[in-house]
Amino acid sequence: MKFIVKLFPEIMIKGGPVKKRMISMLHDNLRTLLFRIDNSIEIKRFWDKIEVQVDDQYVNAVRKVLQQTPGVEQYLEVVQYETGEDLNAIAEKVAFHKLDLIDGKTFVVRAKRSGEHSLTSFEIERFVGSYMYEHGNPKGVDLHKPEVKVEFELNQNTLNVITKRQPGLGGFPIGLQGEVLSLMSGGFDSTVASYLTMKRGIKTHFIFFNLGGAAHEVGVKQVALYLWSQFGASHRVQFISVPFEGVVEEIFRSTHESYMGVTLKRLMIMASEKIADVMGIDALVTGESVAQVSSQTLRNLAVIDEVSNKLILRPLATMNKPEIIQIADSIGTREFAENMPEYCGVISKNPVTSASFSRMEREAKRFNYEVLEEAIERSITIPVDKIIEDVNAAAPVEVVNTPGDAKVIDIRRESEATHDPLPIENINIPFNELNRTFKKLDQSFQYVLYCEKGVMSQLHAQYLRDAGYDNVRVYRPL
Repeated sequence: MKFIVKLFPEIMIKGGPVKKRMISMLHDNLRTLLFRIDNSIEIKRFWDKIEVQVDDQYVNAVRKVLQQTPGVEQYLEVVQYETGEDLNAIAEKVAFHKLDLIDGKTFVVRAKRSGEHSLTSFEIERFVGSYMYEHGNPKGVDLHKPEVKVEFELNQNTLNVITKRQPGLGGFPIGLQGEVLSLMSGGFDSTVASYLTMKRGIKTHFIFFNLGGAAHEVGVKQVALYLWSQFGASHRVQFISVPFEGVVEEIFRSTHESYMGVTLKRLMIMASEKIADVMGIDALVTGESVAQVSSQTLRNLAVIDEVSNKLILRPLATMNKPEIIQIADSIGTREFAENMPEYCGVISKNPVTSASFSRMEREAKRFNYEVLEEAIERSITIPVDKIIEDVNAAAPVEVVNTPGDAKVIDIRRESEATHDPLPIENINIPFNELNRTFKKLDQSFQYVLYCEKGVMSQLHAQYLRDAGYDNVRVYRPL
């Protein structure tokens, strides 16, 4: 099958050299991603499109890549024929694919030409439309609001019959817009903000400030891995974990309770700036939305930004929570966010909503910044694509390769468990329901949790252990 990749409209209005560079980058990104499927896939670059030729066995995998790669506005699935300008041959091939679709419906024919032709698009459309009307059983022709649009392209002597048109992600290809360091808590806001920078073509690294222990870190690593693998896997990025428990302790010791929330955000920005400097990154990303919580009023954001010379991007600044959740739904991060513990709020007591710059300066002078420097020095950086190995190597919960007498709980989404079922007896409790449902199970049994990569099972086994259940392990078959 052949796919024709249409480019994001903003790419097409760029100047010649910039457009050429962007198309070249998108071609390279697709080449990287598609060659992981099979290196026999053919990818050709043109001035206004990219064509992908693929064996039928890889069609679904290629569709997924094209749907999720920044820079792809839409893609067409086409069947090609060498017809020249033979109108009868063109009409026959188009009718072969489209005639059944217009049965009992209004339709219109739309032809697009490229190259040199003796016939106009209108002449081709009129001939093919008449042929389909005579050989089919349509309700009629409607040029303005048809129920079915019959589309094809004629490129020189080649006819491309469009069998399907699917939307892509849009945005710019990753690799041309620089790099950012995104502050990740794993909740709705930070994950959506990271997605939006990736969609805009920005290479997005992740930094996590650990306030809640091993289980929280595993959860954030999981959602960072998900975002990267879905939308940014054409480029390698880093995940940085900064141990911030000591910083929180120092905030409690030195800072008035009303300024603790703002102080924590300032210290996160300061640490991020230092790490970004080492990485050669000029901008930070946060998931803050104006007025969503006390630390996100305009005044408090100004006080927070005061500690950094970096550009701080806030893609969600003017979005409301339902809008953010809707995006999380569409990109598949909602379930991660709903099950992610949120620790930033634990130090917010009687928070100030309009911080004073002078008062903040006095509060800041009481903080021992050696604690912050120590946290930065103890930070750990790993490539995002190594997260699975890292989590499995450091897993505090026992991993078994055979369940033995234990009951197996498949914590994948129901659709995933149904599509690729385990070959042994199990019960399916999706991970977003597990913490609520597990307590209702017979606790006299031992249980082992299964997921495809072994990361979410580690996370939720740790959650259950922390909740007092010691009859849980992780199942990872060989």
